[in-house]
Amino acid sequence: MAVHKLSLDEFDEIDYNLIAIHTSLEDYRLAYFINQKLPVNLAKSADEVQINIKEGETKFSRFYFYDEENTVAWNLVQNRNEVYQEQNNQVQDLFSNSTEGISTKVYLLPEFKKADYFLKIDNTDDSIDVNQIKMILNTIDNITTVYTVETRQIKSKNNLIF
Repeated sequence: MAVHKLSLDEFDEIDYNLIAIHTSLEDYRLAYFINQKLPVNLAKSADEVQINIKEGETKFSRFYFYDEENTVAWNLVQNRNEVYQEQNNQVQDLFSNSTEGISTKVYLLPEFKKADYFLKIDNTDDSIDVNQIKMILNTIDNITTVYTVETRQIKSKNNLIF
């Protein structure tokens, strides 16, 4: 009887580049400036990135563009958001009808807490020059810094599956 063995190593291939962006711009303004500088047309996606944690659930905004000519998918995703929990006050006093809320910061990639946004470029090959993209992104006003994230440093890779 023959023994069949499956190797999962071939599924671990990383076929994307991840660029971290530090900026004070809102997501829609950043997408607008990226559309002006790069040959992409990022548009707000209805499929937001959803993360569940013990405090609750949050969604990260996502802008998406698919380049059919080069078969490359571009995703601009925010890195930080907040989960808001309401707590009812059980004590009978002057403020007994008030509700208090606790807000908890949630990160798409917790190991990169200082990054505001990530530009994920899927199915990259030799036709995409990531260094050129970083130089172009650095020319946008209000972007503090741009750098490539080493995929080996990412511990929460499952959050990038969208």
